[in-house]
Amino acid sequence: MAAIWLLGACAAGTTRGQDSGMHPGGDLSIHDPSTIVKCKGRYWVFGTGWGVRAKSSLDLAAWKEGPRVFEKAPFWTTNTVPGNRGYFWAPDVVESCGRYLLYYSVSTWGSQNSAIGLAANVTLDDTDRRYRWSDEGLVIHSCPTNDFNAIDPGVFLDSEKRLWMAFGSYWSGIKLVQLDPRTGKRADTNSPAVALAWHSSIEAPALCQRGNDYFLFVNWGQCCRGTNSTYNIRVGRSKHVRGPYADKGGVSLMQDGGTLLLETNGRFIGPGHAGVYTEAGRNMFSFHYYDRDQKGTPKLAIRRLQWGSDGWPVVDSTE
Repeated sequence: MAAIWLLGACAAGTTRGQDSGMHPGGDLSIHDPSTIVKCKGRYWVFGTGWGVRAKSSLDLAAWKEGPRVFEKAPFWTTNTVPGNRGYFWAPDVVESCGRYLLYYSVSTWGSQNSAIGLAANVTLDDTDRRYRWSDEGLVIHSCPTNDFNAIDPGVFLDSEKRLWMAFGSYWSGIKLVQLDPRTGKRADTNSPAVALAWHSSIEAPALCQRGNDYFLFVNWGQCCRGTNSTYNIRVGRSKHVRGPYADKGGVSLMQDGGTLLLETNGRFIGPGHAGVYTEAGRNMFSFHYYDRDQKGTPKLAIRRLQWGSDGWPVVDSTE
């Protein structure tokens, strides 16, 4: 049985997979999964790959490969990052103002010459005559004169319908910009990115909100090494989306703070690229891991996200 969990409503304290008789299956291999999004009763997740990979499921258990976002890389991507040939990293997706906005990373390994691009679609149903991904171009670009690296977008629509994008990898850490929820582009191109978190090896941010609290999930460690990967997921909390974020001990995430949420456990090596999906009161936490029992193949996992009495997130880490 492939390793994926879907756990049910927090109040129920039961496993949805057990309740419904669902059994994980299908093609679960994915790297750097996006936040889960739903369209016409089908769930979608996007991941690193040529033209951006896509997978879909009717029950969050059995997954199948979907059509790539791009059959041909947008011309601006190669012009902006000459070493890139259409292999795009770490996408994220959000539904805003009647469109699905998909952000993806354009880079080459270890380079600071990077960009985050945007594609948009009115539907994710590829049988719908309206289905078409439009290239919306460049959102943000970094080069060696910047103190950040423009990869790993994490997009988030808050309770006031404001759209935000956290991003970043290594260098000076995780940054935040505000986006226009209609266009998906930066709300103010002249405003500087806000610094949210720093660690010597940090990337893959994700934001969520619970009540008046904002939570920032980040990865520490190294990915992409199969069973030798050292990724682990950390979290901080703030009363404001722009921060400052601090861990349970009160240490600022800008000062190496970050409460450990998930780490390697048994066959589940290097959990990373968190996403939070809520439906009908159920909170789910998605991420990838490297499967020790399948030679480090990256796979998708979904686990129940709960909240402790102290208001901090709790994710089941048992095998």
